[in-house]
Amino acid sequence: MNNFTSKILPPATIGIIGGGQLGQMMTLSAKSMGYKVGILDPTPNSSASQVADFQIIAEYTDQEALRELAEKSDVLTYEFENVDQTNLQRVAHLTHIPQHIDELIISSNRLREKAFLTENNLPVTPYARVIDQESLERAIMLVGFPGILKTTEGGYDGHGQFDLNSEADIATVLPELEKTEWIFEKRQNFEKEVSVMVTRDFTGKVQTFPLSENTHKDHILHTSVVPAKVADKVHQKAAEIAKKIADSMSLAGVLGIEFFVLKNDQLLVNELAPRPHNSGHYTIEACNISQFEAHIRSICGLELPDVKLNQNAVMVNLLGDDLTVGREGLVTHPDWHFHDYGKDEIKAKRKMGHITVVGNDSQDLLDSLKKFR
Repeated sequence: MNNFTSKILPPATIGIIGGGQLGQMMTLSAKSMGYKVGILDPTPNSSASQVADFQIIAEYTDQEALRELAEKSDVLTYEFENVDQTNLQRVAHLTHIPQHIDELIISSNRLREKAFLTENNLPVTPYARVIDQESLERAIMLVGFPGILKTTEGGYDGHGQFDLNSEADIATVLPELEKTEWIFEKRQNFEKEVSVMVTRDFTGKVQTFPLSENTHKDHILHTSVVPAKVADKVHQKAAEIAKKIADSMSLAGVLGIEFFVLKNDQLLVNELAPRPHNSGHYTIEACNISQFEAHIRSICGLELPDVKLNQNAVMVNLLGDDLTVGREGLVTHPDWHFHDYGKDEIKAKRKMGHITVVGNDSQDLLDSLKKFR
């Protein structure tokens, strides 16, 4: 696959695999710059297609549909990491695919991701591969309780994960083991969860966005506070790790990196996402460039400005009926930057939108969103 071989200027067409909210916000950034955008997604009237120039309605694994998108696009990108890598390689001769295949190979499989981080001397929680009862028992002996059993591929927002706190929990997961490959990770008693977005342009210049402090509910991101309330050395170390990962991957586009902060201010890398990330939504209002524009500029071979945080920010996800509460709250909250993803059906725990507020005092910003706690 090609990487930073040409500059792609408007009104060129950007093809996006995936039509969810990340694709929607990528599209809005691209359209504001004068690009055309096409979407491949199986859902009619997907979030991204509502603001794009066209949508190809087909499954992501449909090779002919992917070929059609590639033929219609000057550059191809994606909004999630579980893209069929073989199919993507088959259309590489038809369009510009700046994101290196290694980004997908590494980040789409949790074992490969942990191995990549370990090989680059980056800190991770202890882990082991699991494929059956015998390997699970070995993994538990190696890693210990408590731990989390996760599918190596797929799974998000808590799907495909099981908490194992003692021998009594093993029986509950045995029927699942033969279905796929798993990774057993030591569960850390961390102080905070933080994340950073990193991007890199065609000159090799790496830019990191401010560190976000994240809280989750039911394994789903709930609130992000920026800048994260951690020691200066944590901010600095996160940026150093992000730069090392970006350079090691020859990153194109944007990459999200999730960390655990331990009691001694040590950072452990938890997960990588080779695309814009939920915890980076605040960048739309709070920074001089959003993660979405940074992604578009990077994959199109354009230079990046130095990233600056203009104001403190708090972002809250609107899950399920939170969207209705948010809509009603617009009447009395002119300070809210309200984002509705336009999904056809409200479902419990489904990401329906988000709200960002910006200002000088993070606690005041949190208080303005207290109805969503």
